[in-house]
Amino acid sequence: MEQLQEAYKQNNVILFVGAGVSMGLGIPSWNQLIDKIANDLGYDPEIYSTFGDNLALAEYYRIKQGNLGKLRSWMDRNWHSSDIKIKESEIHNIIANANFPLIYTTNYDRWIENSFDEHNQDYHKIINVGDLIKTDNKTTQIIKFHGDFDDDDSIVLDETSYFKRLEFETPLDIKLRSDILGKTVLFIGYSLSDVNIRLLFYKLSQMWKNNGQGSPQPTSYVFSHKPNPIQEDILKQWGITMMSSEIDNPGDALIDFMAKVTGKNS
Repeated sequence: MEQLQEAYKQNNVILFVGAGVSMGLGIPSWNQLIDKIANDLGYDPEIYSTFGDNLALAEYYRIKQGNLGKLRSWMDRNWHSSDIKIKESEIHNIIANANFPLIYTTNYDRWIENSFDEHNQDYHKIINVGDLIKTDNKTTQIIKFHGDFDDDDSIVLDETSYFKRLEFETPLDIKLRSDILGKTVLFIGYSLSDVNIRLLFYKLSQMWKNNGQGSPQPTSYVFSHKPNPIQEDILKQWGITMMSSEIDNPGDALIDFMAKVTGKNS
């Protein structure tokens, strides 16, 4: 914790935010999204879910519908319900008032940006290459690594778009390769069983080995509310330290952890 706190104080931590941070807001889960897809295609949701993993099922929807536009519109409406009061989200309050120069997120929703707006904090949102020219080194950058509802083409949702993302050859990937050199990366809100995030961990490790020019890789961190000694050793080989909590509730554990890292309370 002391090393992470020191890196944070030196403005040297990139925050990577996953779906677990938004789940506390009550937005629909992946399972609910797949149920919506099944209903739109005329399938029984329980049967449809047996035909493939989530990415393949979303891929089939895109093939049948021609695009993801209708689904994206449904997601936008349901992910941003007027019933959600972002100022009541303790974890979003901490993130907005912290001092992370770079925030990458694989979430499509705008709740990080909305929280910054609520707290009158400046930021640059980056969705595609056109947004890169608007940035500066003084304002927090929020990089929507899997896309944003403002740009249908940016959404990484189906199998094909995930495969393209995992090639790590887009302008945002090039930016990430540049950003991580010499920086500590902190991952929050991710499931360690998600093969996509595990591949991201691996890719970041490889980026360092290929581009670090012999300098030591800064330790990066992933927060998991429960200890897991097996995952801890696996992640360590990629330069990632797993941090956990003694608090049972995952949401409370994350809030407590981030408050300690940043020195900010909600």
